[in-house]
Amino acid sequence: MNTELPHLRNLSEEPKPTFSFHPKKFMLWLGIASITMSFAGWTSAYLVRRAEGNWLEFEIPAIFWYSTGVLLVSSIFMHLSLRAAKKDKFGQLKTAISITFALGLVFLYLQILGFYELVSQDLYLVGNPSVSFFDVLIFIHGVHVISGLIVLIVSFVSAWRMKIHAKKLDRLEMAALYWHFLDGLWLYLFVFLLNFR
Repeated sequence: MNTELPHLRNLSEEPKPTFSFHPKKFMLWLGIASITMSFAGWTSAYLVRRAEGNWLEFEIPAIFWYSTGVLLVSSIFMHLSLRAAKKDKFGQLKTAISITFALGLVFLYLQILGFYELVSQDLYLVGNPSVSFFDVLIFIHGVHVISGLIVLIVSFVSAWRMKIHAKKLDRLEMAALYWHFLDGLWLYLFVFLLNFR
């Protein structure tokens, strides 16, 4: 006959797992939400100002198409780096992160060339609201890409120190999430600017 009291028997049972969320990932999601809201506000302001008139439509230089392609390819290599880390393929991991970083630099360089091309067409930051909005939106996105490159450097150093592996992926997962977000944000901006320039 089991004389163990019910409340004592419950104490010996395994505690049920509770839902937990990595605090740094939570902060990253908050940051992504904040950036998304900011760009939603800026593109809304763009539409409101465009409706007021005095709006010069212009052709977006082809180089911005090339930079878009570069950023998409960089996202593929970011995905490959995460996949390599899950399989503990450290050589592939370092190579893929390095290529992602290099393509991020190429993206920024092409964006700068795009600015120069606009200037060569006498389209300046000051003087017409359409060009001003275009330049400012691209510049702000570029600043976020620079922050993404810093995150990639941290991930690269961690990979070299063997601090990223199949059982410790948090840092790389956050880097990949942020990089893919920047890619998606640029696609949103580019399509928006193509349709409402």
